[in-house]
Amino acid sequence: MSLTQFASPGWLAFLLVVAALAAAYVLAQRRRQRNMLRFSNLELLEKVAPTRPGRLRHLPTALVLVGLMLLTVALAGPTSDKKVPRNRATVMLVIDVSLSMKSTDVAPTRLAAAQEAAKQFADGLTPGINLGLVAFAGTASVLVSPTVNREETKAAIDHLTLAERTATGEAIFTSLQSIETLGAVLGGGDQVPPARIVLLSDGKQTVPDSPDDARGGYTAASEAKERGVPISTISFGTSYGTVDIGDDRIAVPVDDPSLREIANLSGGSFFTASSLEELNKVYDTLEEQIGFEITRGDASRAWLVLGVLFTAAGMAAALVLRQRLP
Repeated sequence: MSLTQFASPGWLAFLLVVAALAAAYVLAQRRRQRNMLRFSNLELLEKVAPTRPGRLRHLPTALVLVGLMLLTVALAGPTSDKKVPRNRATVMLVIDVSLSMKSTDVAPTRLAAAQEAAKQFADGLTPGINLGLVAFAGTASVLVSPTVNREETKAAIDHLTLAERTATGEAIFTSLQSIETLGAVLGGGDQVPPARIVLLSDGKQTVPDSPDDARGGYTAASEAKERGVPISTISFGTSYGTVDIGDDRIAVPVDDPSLREIANLSGGSFFTASSLEELNKVYDTLEEQIGFEITRGDASRAWLVLGVLFTAAGMAAALVLRQRLP
């Protein structure tokens, strides 16, 4: 029940009428009491006067007045913040499939845990959101163009395979192109459908060498900022992860700084997760951020219902206590 930002605040002036009615009732009761005291023989008055209901006689009027107050607030049209599912929004889920993702520091492997969490994320998104999937290692590929068909996306997640190197910038540019393509297809007037990139990775970009290169991660993040597409980055893994490649054991610690910078440059958010449980919590947070928008909506129904109930209760109390309506 909200008491802020009324749609028609002028109706609140009617509360003065309700206050005037309450004052008039009090004055009427006092006048009635004075008239009764004019009888000089109080003993006779007690004998001839009917049994009085005491203080309960005021209950019907009090309930009706409260009902009128509640109905007045309802007429003023109070509003409140409401979560509304997004429609026509686009989310590109971008998953790193470089060889470091086979590290077992997150059981059973980083990639297997990422796949399980990604499928839960897909199921948890509101139905009106178009979800696409991009996988990247040395190159980036759109495995599923943005669609509301979650089964197609989950099937592609199940078939992710590992490859060499990490081209984070290419993954972002590829996602932006997919978002632009869908936006052109959907149309919808002057307002472009909102979009978000959710990028999960465990390591530093290796292709090209510098993230500030024309096709690097920082450059791509700045481009995303210009297009109004924030990037939510998830650094997934631990600082002690290793992988065996041939006869060599190679350390593959997560690279928080670069992923944090990509999020900052794009106007997005940065998250860390070192287990499947933590990753699921991150995705739950993103589902709330992405799947819903906060809008001001009508909040008068509760006031209207209570107003009607109090008024009806006042009428019923009057019939029971006084055998007439107030």
